Amino acid sequence: MRRGLARLLMLVLALPLAVSAAPFVPKSDTDIVQRLPYRMDAAERQRRAALARDPAQLPLAVAAARTALERARVHGDPRELGTAQAALAPWWPRADAPAEAVLLRARVRQARHDFSGAQADLRGLLTRADLEPELRAQALLDAAALHQLRAELPEARALCEQLQPLAAVPAAACLAELASLSGDAATAAQTLARLSPGRTVAPWLALMRAELAERMGDDTAAPALFRAALAGEDDVYTRAAWADWLLARHRAAEALALIERSADAEADALLLRHVIALRQLNRTTPLTETMRERLAAADAREPGKHAREQARFALDVQDQPREALRLAEVNWAMQREPADAVLLLRAALAAGRAGDAPRQALARFVRERRWQDVRLTALDRSLAP
Repeated sequence: MRRGLARLLMLVLALPLAVSAAPFVPKSDTDIVQRLPYRMDAAERQRRAALARDPAQLPLAVAAARTALERARVHGDPRELGTAQAALAPWWPRADAPAEAVLLRARVRQARHDFSGAQADLRGLLTRADLEPELRAQALLDAAALHQLRAELPEARALCEQLQPLAAVPAAACLAELASLSGDAATAAQTLARLSPGRTVAPWLALMRAELAERMGDDTAAPALFRAALAGEDDVYTRAAWADWLLARHRAAEALALIERSADAEADALLLRHVIALRQLNRTTPLTETMRERLAAADAREPGKHAREQARFALDVQDQPREALRLAEVNWAMQREPADAVLLLRAALAAGRAGDAPRQALARFVRERRWQDVRLTALDRSLAP
């Protein structure tokens, strides 16, 4: 539970979409296929070897799956999701799988945008009377994050309230995040600040505060908090979120420098921002075609699951507003966080009259939930709560 409610798992946007559009077969064993920004240590290699000999060792399998999911989150490598699933293979299809395996299975499913499957796993897990308190706390927070992803805030709040006796700080952050999405952003910001009173702020909390500052239009606090989050833990999601903040202010050169400094610059989440930054700078690049191929491959593999990235590419790189609107609507049907609303509104406005109906529907949605987000109101005053 090192991350706040919305960013607990950080896998949905941070993961690359595909390794390549077509398989690459090396000509010899000495050919370099790809340079990874991380290496397995001796302990990890020994664990994998032991699992290969006996896959039914639950403690080893759980450790291997957790490590793989952490690498996927930090580095944005989707192959690690396959590693996690492979480690859990003996229990993957079982409804009565051990609790640790079910929790990790739900996280793999969430990372692959199988939100319904993940939620079903967590719902079943939380009905177990003998569930250990630590696992119950993790399941509650993960389930709340999935409900928030879909803008199901009452359901998320009920889970966060159940979390309070098990994990006070994550529960307080969870409830503050939900308050910020229910018309009380200022109080939520104060609560989150009180949870990190010293100079050192936990990376997950700094990031939560940075994104709230962005929604509130606090351009003084937001960059400092993004910087604190990145200094505490340099993961793909945080770097991409800060790059988005810079790109929204047309500071493309700074966004480009931020991306290029990352050891994970080839991750699709960062590559997409790289291409958008170059577009803002009116620079052509072969990376545009690379990104297009990766998006096509992702859609072929998992149709509709990566509509957010496809919509941004269509809108910010290809100048195809109607296609961007179509994709943004597909994405909005699946996930409804503030960033998804901003994308839908931008696409609707760019599409002209074709975007009138989705824009009006979005305005009703935002007003009903009393969302406070200057990014929305700056584009369309009808979206004021």
